[in-house]
Amino acid sequence: MTRLSVNINKIATLRNSRNGNIPNVLEAAINCERFGAQGITVHPRPDERHIRYSDVYELRPNISTEFNIEGNPEPKFVDLVLDVVPEQVTLVPDAHDAVTSNSGWDTIKNKSFLTDVVARFHEKGIRVSIFTGTEIEFIDGAKACNADRIELYTEPYATVYHINPQKAVEPYVAAAFRAKEIGLGINAGHDLDLNNLNFLIKNIPFIDEVSIGHALISTAIYMGLETTIKKYLECLIVQ
Repeated sequence: MTRLSVNINKIATLRNSRNGNIPNVLEAAINCERFGAQGITVHPRPDERHIRYSDVYELRPNISTEFNIEGNPEPKFVDLVLDVVPEQVTLVPDAHDAVTSNSGWDTIKNKSFLTDVVARFHEKGIRVSIFTGTEIEFIDGAKACNADRIELYTEPYATVYHINPQKAVEPYVAAAFRAKEIGLGINAGHDLDLNNLNFLIKNIPFIDEVSIGHALISTAIYMGLETTIKKYLECLIVQ
């Protein structure tokens, strides 16, 4: 069954808006696990506008499921990951001024750089996932960089899903089967929600993990965190 990792960045965004500690990021992470989440994801950015580097250090010893740290592998980020040693690191090519991640890696152009970064994380026993689009050449490129997994960038899927679900999912099915064929694990994330998640899983039931933050936390405002996580877990069941 596909695992659910909850991205808690938006919890930190709300906290930071008042410069206090409400809501408490650590408490939220622990509750997510208690309610059934099988992982916690954070994406610290250089300006620390949501998750702070100090949050990562506080979370690490208290996470009992899988800890996934996303980010652009700049020196400060690499040092953080090597110091904290999460179960997984997801390499994302987001610019400093990006509101959110908006593209995958060109793993061919960046092969030398990514290969070196992957090797450094592997030395610490950290599983490495590379954020990619559905381009087959970039998925092959992730394998050439010695990545363990890819994370498929699913915003284009979510955008087209409302118009034509089958057309939306087709390139993702092709990409996922190629990744599986060459021995890469498959994660997915970005704009997945209660409307489009189950269709993706039905078409690609061998996805290892989905990382969901914005939509899940937003829905939790109305439904509550426990109910929302249970509903997302239900979406991961293939009938």
